[in-house]
Amino acid sequence: MGIAVIIPTLNAEESLAATLRSVAEAEEVIVIDAGSEDATVRVARSAGARVQASTRGRGQQMRAGADMATQDWLLFLHADTILAADWRTYVDAHAHGAKAAATAGVFRFKLDDAAWQARVLEWLVALRVFLFALPYGDQGLLIHRSLYAALGGFRPLPLMEDVDFVRRIGRRRLRTLACSATTSARRWREDGWFLRSARNVVCLTLFGFGAPIERIARLYGR
Repeated sequence: MGIAVIIPTLNAEESLAATLRSVAEAEEVIVIDAGSEDATVRVARSAGARVQASTRGRGQQMRAGADMATQDWLLFLHADTILAADWRTYVDAHAHGAKAAATAGVFRFKLDDAAWQARVLEWLVALRVFLFALPYGDQGLLIHRSLYAALGGFRPLPLMEDVDFVRRIGRRRLRTLACSATTSARRWREDGWFLRSARNVVCLTLFGFGAPIERIARLYGR
């Protein structure tokens, strides 16, 4: 079983090296860069990743990465997310399970901050996934290329590309792996724990009601 890790980047030099080290066991690592002006591309190439330029937007970037991948399993990961050391054990177990190619997996959400607000947010994310089957991209996404293709892949959206795709996967085909993906809490520390979380909820609600994605992207800050 081969795994292709696909990482969209934009000025991610500070976090990318650690992310790449965490997925060193993958058969293939693809970095799709949207015009970084820092050392992102150099960091990726130094780690042995395949690097491809793309237009900006995670949806478009991840779609391009999936098109490049040569492995049967695709693992989409953000550039500031680090998988637990034993991630491959859980990924392999999922991939060898019954009807594995017809399901997708995500990791447990964790933040790299000791603040109590981080623990509350982790609990709320777990609750959201349990109740609504709506993990975000910072939990990673493991999916067989056949299911990915059958669902039409990521759409080239400027925002909410993860929610859009996960909704097409659906609750019955989604599994949460017993393994963590630790994401940088920098955005919450900079914007404020409450304000950042509240803005995310507002954006998700607007998307659910069909608001124009460009308007949501402006609200989000893209």
